[in-house]
Amino acid sequence: MLHFLATLIRKLLKLVVALVLLVCVAAPTICGVSGYAVYHEATANRPLEQAALEVQQKPGYTTLDQVPQIFLNAVVATEDHRFYDHHGFDVIGTGRALVRNALSGELQEGGSTISQQLARTLYYEQTRSLSRKIAELITSVQLERTFSKEQILELYINSIYYGDGYYCIGDASWGYFGVAPAGMTNGQATLLAGVPNAPSVYSPTVNYDLSRQRQEQVLTRMVDAGYLDEETATAIYNEGI
Repeated sequence: MLHFLATLIRKLLKLVVALVLLVCVAAPTICGVSGYAVYHEATANRPLEQAALEVQQKPGYTTLDQVPQIFLNAVVATEDHRFYDHHGFDVIGTGRALVRNALSGELQEGGSTISQQLARTLYYEQTRSLSRKIAELITSVQLERTFSKEQILELYINSIYYGDGYYCIGDASWGYFGVAPAGMTNGQATLLAGVPNAPSVYSPTVNYDLSRQRQEQVLTRMVDAGYLDEETATAIYNEGI
């Protein structure tokens, strides 16, 4: 019965989100007083390329080739495991997240894609409204049209908040572990990948035990996504940080 309800809710959510996104993309003037107008104003004054350049000029900016692959895999598996399959938003992922959170009674999984989160960080961090959410969705699609997946992922890991005042992967790895991103161990990389979900909760300097619990969730997601087998995930967790 529970499985049936979860399936039904997921299908309904997919339909609702798909209809909303269709309206936003096909007829921006309809939802435009809110979402499209916010998007247009934001990107007209500060184009996507300019916003990206501002991130790339940050002192701690780190290119993907200087970041351990296990960290990148952990981020994708945890934040947006369909990242390489969608074009900015993920109806299936959003519906699944809502169902899982509803069934568990707690926020275990976010529904925003990496592209949506990047759009929010670049433009809409300070606002919480329907118009902002619509603008975020439109911006995420435009990001995917403007940049490659690798460029989006690189911008993302260099702009999200890792807690303790760290806003890029370079600052976070130096601050928490005393090493450059390339020098992180597998344990450190998988722990750090879980922090941005809730930095005030999962920062290892705030609550080490919770950060380790979050790391375990990250490793489980990596196993589910096919990046690791269970034996390797267990070994990484047991090595600590």
